[in-house]
Amino acid sequence: MTLLEVSDAAGMIAVASLFGSMLFFSCVVAPLVFVELDAATAGRLIRRLFPWYYAVVGALALIGAACFAAGRPADALVMTLVLSGAVLSRQVLMPRINRHRDRMLGGDATAETPFERLHRLSVWINGAQLLAALVVLIRLALY
Repeated sequence: MTLLEVSDAAGMIAVASLFGSMLFFSCVVAPLVFVELDAATAGRLIRRLFPWYYAVVGALALIGAACFAAGRPADALVMTLVLSGAVLSRQVLMPRINRHRDRMLGGDATAETPFERLHRLSVWINGAQLLAALVVLIRLALY
């Protein structure tokens, strides 16, 4: 097995782990938290989970990008975009979303529109990241 094949295999494991983690969190963990816990507790737990979620997404995307850099530049670029989305969501969107949510909980009705807009953007970014990981996995399967 060549170094490039090992790198591709490691990248595939990283992207498969990324896809599976994102899918599990989005389809199982987040909904279950809101079903099983009262709203205040669920909100606090999700706030504590999201920084870790984005860190895991970013780390796995970085590993994938690094593994694909030499032999699969298009896939490396896609994983770099996934990484960028994770950093943007964690460092920029999440603090703003939380700030507007806190204002809403404090009775500020003007915070609802920016909260909804930013939250919707974060959901779209997450969906695009999930789709991007799936596309890379399909490309790897067809290679």
